[in-house]
Amino acid sequence: MGKEIWNYIDSGFSSPFYNMALDEALLDWHSEGKIAPTIRFYGWNPPTLSIGYFQKVEKEIDMDAVRRHGLGFVRRPTGGRGVLHDKELTYSVIVSEDHPRMPKTVTEAYRVISEGILHGFRLLGLDAHFAIPRTDEEKQHLKNPRSSVCFDAPSWYELVVEGRKVAGSAQTRQKGVILQHGSILLDLDEKLLFDLFKYPNERVRERLEKNFKNKAVAINDLRETPVTMEEAWSAFKKGFEYGLDIELRPYQLSSEQEEYVKKLAKEKYETEEWNFRR
Repeated sequence: MGKEIWNYIDSGFSSPFYNMALDEALLDWHSEGKIAPTIRFYGWNPPTLSIGYFQKVEKEIDMDAVRRHGLGFVRRPTGGRGVLHDKELTYSVIVSEDHPRMPKTVTEAYRVISEGILHGFRLLGLDAHFAIPRTDEEKQHLKNPRSSVCFDAPSWYELVVEGRKVAGSAQTRQKGVILQHGSILLDLDEKLLFDLFKYPNERVRERLEKNFKNKAVAINDLRETPVTMEEAWSAFKKGFEYGLDIELRPYQLSSEQEEYVKKLAKEKYETEEWNFRR
């Protein structure tokens, strides 16, 4: 028997609203049986701050700084904390909850899906491992994060190299479908990242920013030769094929599907009601 065939979409660099709309549309189409399980790679134009579904903009985000730096801004349909999408590969995985390979629990499904990311890092010559919070303090930190920054700490089964987080992911389950998407950092501007959040005072910001260097790292800070976007795309595509034991085949959206995504982007993800009213 041959390997299971999944769709592969390389949607290039798109607006934050289009990116989130396409992920939602893929979830809907898969739930309706219109498309096979799908893996999508994409980037952001302009660079964008995305926030988790439950985050409160007024309390946590410095929108003046977001505008000053010329960044896009969007709320994700998934949970988690703020992510600066800039020099990175962003991925999404869309697969049914009842797929035979998918465990029932969220954390175990993370582990299975993240096998693809793990092998992608290894193809780039990095010794990546799954993060497994062990101490009571680490587990408590997951329940009550100290900052609004996603890469401040690894969650269950996220990827670490040399003890530092190199990829951040978030997951939602709707209509019987798992949507997991996440960021794989090639480079990271830490000062820009920390400019985008609110802090009780400057001392707290300085402490968090200083500690962050010990908790998160980008791929190109771990390698002697930088990885290009093309190399990253290729390595992680092969990584997902190997890690999930699947074959990826290119999938092209129809003109009707494109129109649907653009309409969803405009009517939902571009709106103040979606992005700010929580």
